Amino acid sequence: MSEPVSISQGIAGRYAQALFELAKEAKGLKSLEADADALQAALAASADLSDVIASPVISRSEQAAAISAVAAKMGLSDLMANTLALMAGNRRLFVLPHLIVDLKARIAVENGEMTADVTSATKLSAAQAKKLAETLKASVGKTVKLNTTVDESLIGGLIVKLGSTMIDTSVKSKLAALQNAMKEVG
Repeated sequence: MSEPVSISQGIAGRYAQALFELAKEAKGLKSLEADADALQAALAASADLSDVIASPVISRSEQAAAISAVAAKMGLSDLMANTLALMAGNRRLFVLPHLIVDLKARIAVENGEMTADVTSATKLSAAQAKKLAETLKASVGKTVKLNTTVDESLIGGLIVKLGSTMIDTSVKSKLAALQNAMKEVG
């Protein structure tokens, strides 16, 4: 892991822990989870928002005003809005993506859930996703949430990452293994 990433994750971890503990005390974990999901979606959908939180050129006051407007428009909880304002004041908004990941992980552990990262060649149908989640739940004994992405270069199949386990059934990896086997023969 590179040093800047680990520093960002450390900073995000401290904010996430404080935010998580405050929400837990106030019995607001559901609201916190909804806020984290909404912020993650907003960051994924808006390159401008990502630029605002990451740009060192934008002043603290401009970042604070922008993130406050975003929080108000999105209807985020007071706890999340205040945390974002504090982060803007401390020039720490650049760790927001790490904060969201950390928060979601803490909430999942609290709820007895695990998250599986699933990459497929085509978008999974609701029935396929449900069946995969049930199969993984039977395997690990915990409720499994799926983070799905599509990578057409896989040609077919899935790559599932659950904790430290990775299952790769993609056609791409099977072709690569076959290609390596053919190199060894000739």
